[in-house]
Order: sequence, then C-alpha cells, then structure tokens
Amino acid sequence: MDRYVVAGNPVQHSQSPFIHARFAEQTGQALRYDRLLCPLDGFADTVRRFADEGGRGCNVTVPFKFEAFDLAARRTDRAALAGAANILRFDARDGWLADNADGCGLVRDIERNAERALAGQRVLVVGAGGGAAGALGPLLAARPAQLVLANRSVDKARALAARHAAPARGADVELRATGLADCGEAFDVVVNASASSLQGAEVPVSPRVLRAGTLALDMMYGPAAAGFIGWAARHGAVGRDGLGMLVEQAGEAFFVWRGVRPDTAPVLAELQARLSATAT
Repeated sequence: MDRYVVAGNPVQHSQSPFIHARFAEQTGQALRYDRLLCPLDGFADTVRRFADEGGRGCNVTVPFKFEAFDLAARRTDRAALAGAANILRFDARDGWLADNADGCGLVRDIERNAERALAGQRVLVVGAGGGAAGALGPLLAARPAQLVLANRSVDKARALAARHAAPARGADVELRATGLADCGEAFDVVVNASASSLQGAEVPVSPRVLRAGTLALDMMYGPAAAGFIGWAARHGAVGRDGLGMLVEQAGEAFFVWRGVRPDTAPVLAELQARLSATAT
C-alpha cells in the first residue's frame, strides 16, 4: 500500500490523515496516510528516511515549507513563484517534485465554499512566511483591485512582494508591502497567514483593517483559530477558519500524487461536523 504523510512540527493536531482516508475511499485508491513529526533541525533527514523506506510523498506544514522547496530536484511553476512547497512527490526516475497548493486551496475556499468573489476586492494578507508565499500568486490571479502584504519585518514582506511584481502587473493588481501598524483600513478580505494563532498570540493588526461584513480568514483551524475568529466577530466581520483551505489544498495534493481529483465538498462537510461534535 502506498504511503504518504503530513510532515511538520507540530503535527499531532493535523486532520490531514482523516481527509486523505476519505479521499481514498471516495476514489478507490489504496493508500495509507499518517503524521510525521520532524525535529526542528532534522526535517530533511526525517523526510529522506521516510522516502527511503518506501514513502511516495508528503504534505509539508509549518515550519518547513521553504526547506521542502530546497529539497526538490524539480518544482512546479506555482512552487517556484512561492519559493516554498507544501507538497513533495518522491519520483524515483526524475527526482523529487515540489508543488504548492496553499494558494489554490485558499482561493477555492473563499470563492466556492465561502461564496466570496475576489475580483475587484481589497485584500489584506498578514504574514510573509510559507503560508503567505504560497497564497500570494493564486490570490493575485483572482484579480483583486488591491492586495496589501503586511508583516512585522517589512523587508521580508517587500522581498515577497517583489517576487510577485510581474504577476501583479499582469493581473492589474495594486500590490503593496507594509508593516503591521500602517497596513490600511476597511478591507473586504483579511487573511491571517501569520504564526500568531498557532502561538496563541494576539491578532497582530488593528481592528481598523475590518469593516462590517469583511471576510476574515485564519489559515489555522480548530482551537488555534478561535481567538482570531472571535476577534473578527467582535468587530462586525465574518470569521472563518482554515479548514476549507486545508481540505481544498489536500484535494490538489491528492491529484498531484494519484492523478485523480476527489470531491472535496462532502469531505469538508463531514470534517466540520466531526470537529463540531468533538468541541461540544
């Protein structure tokens, strides 16, 4: 049976094994999917060992998306644009393939599941790490009027924005990099791609970034996202966690590995019901 994992640190909270088990049942694919905890200083060795033992591929979560990109012999265009990978496929003949489905998963969740069109909207992305790097290209391709990238380190945000300058021009999107304190006000969509929720820290931007009805989406899900969602609700916004993004990017990873595209909608509905029952 072909083996896959989600590799990261932390990883024990991940719902990816449940998601991929449902995808496998739905599509008739024979595979096993587990969690793989990687030491912070031992990601490459841990993943190589898994591949040597017969693993076929892995999803990559925090904090290893940039390192995963460097391990691959080949990169898809979207991984190359991001400079980060959340999918590795261990191809014996041509070398490992790196891909990044974070952005397409995010856009699909916003536009299909949350039913919010991004075209012509003002979008704020908070953070400039691996999650933001993967999201930026597909967000720009959705043609918002403006996309602001805000980060504690402005230089890091500027570097990420500079790498996406050509796609922004091609999509006629105003792309701007700022610090957290001066990122603007009253956005239509706010995406928290920072580590604040995972660390249990306060939301790193002012509530002025919200307006009534703003879609405020945290890339985290479950208890980690509760603080951000509560903050959004208190200021009149519509809070959403990253569960839909997780399922949508998982569907893309499944397609990259297996060549079969699963139906994500029923899996997302089942996962939401499962986590809701657990919370109560």
